[in-house]
Amino acid sequence: MQRKDEEIVTNQPIVQSAGISGDVTEFILREGKELSGLQPAGRMITDTDSGTFVYLLDDGERFVHVHFPEEIWPQMAIALQNGQTPVLSAGEHRIELVNFADELEMLVFNIEGNDNYGSAFSTAVEEAFSQILGA
Repeated sequence: MQRKDEEIVTNQPIVQSAGISGDVTEFILREGKELSGLQPAGRMITDTDSGTFVYLLDDGERFVHVHFPEEIWPQMAIALQNGQTPVLSAGEHRIELVNFADELEMLVFNIEGNDNYGSAFSTAVEEAFSQILGA
């Protein structure tokens, strides 16, 4: 069986792991993806078909969609709870994900109880972000 994040279009960057660097959450892209020439767009959307949150980067001509699969959501929730502006890393390049917390919080509260996103996606978001939704 193929995992959802493997079904994501392969040319789109996918966050493979997360950790804490100092007091900032750092999201790390899968190997082979570059960040040079990209700027944060400060916007986040969802891709319910692949079951991911998507942060938008701008290359000056188009948006590049950075996918955050479900296994990364606990670290996203921690960054949100801490009010942090996390960073995205690929090799030696790092990008500060501006508006990350505001955009993620807005989406999480909009998704709660909203089956327009699909009941499986809504339920997964409600479970992963239960501490934020219950606050």
